[in-house]
Amino acid sequence: MTLVDSRPGIGATYRALAEETGTFIDVDLVTSRLGPPLEAELAHWFEPEQVPEVADRYRALYPDLAIPRVALLPGAREAVQAVLDAGGEAFVVTGKNGRNAALHLEHLAIDLDVVGEVWREGKADVFRARGVTAYVGDHVHDMEACRSADVVGVAVPTGPCSPDELRAAGADHVVDDLHGVVGLVPHLSR
Repeated sequence: MTLVDSRPGIGATYRALAEETGTFIDVDLVTSRLGPPLEAELAHWFEPEQVPEVADRYRALYPDLAIPRVALLPGAREAVQAVLDAGGEAFVVTGKNGRNAALHLEHLAIDLDVVGEVWREGKADVFRARGVTAYVGDHVHDMEACRSADVVGVAVPTGPCSPDELRAAGADHVVDDLHGVVGLVPHLSR
């Protein structure tokens, strides 16, 4: 979720999961490569037949362990407000569990709709269905979804991908942080 730094919360949840299951999980590695769906990450640490049950347990642990540890990224509130002030619609499209993503927003007092558990082309489908003209993301697959749906891609290197990787994936704009989105808002259409 490009609006928040979820690494501390995700790390705490993975540590608890590792302790509970007795399975080694390199939490630093996990939090260095956020973006793909939970099940894809869990498949690195658990047998395929264990993944669905472990994913359910992770999601059950997440609200108590992660939500209080996660903060807004600098400029997040201002970027959302800039979109709304310009007459646009702001909402969250994330690969994360939608319920838990909504809990983050509620905890941080941001009132946005959430479309969760969509990744890669699934995000492009949401963009097309909702008439999205621009999307702010932090992963190369976000930029690929923008290309697929003919949406202006604004990349923020706050996730696991570098500015060069985001540009190579087709970002129309790369900004240093979410404050950089504010000035772009009037120009974010094709």
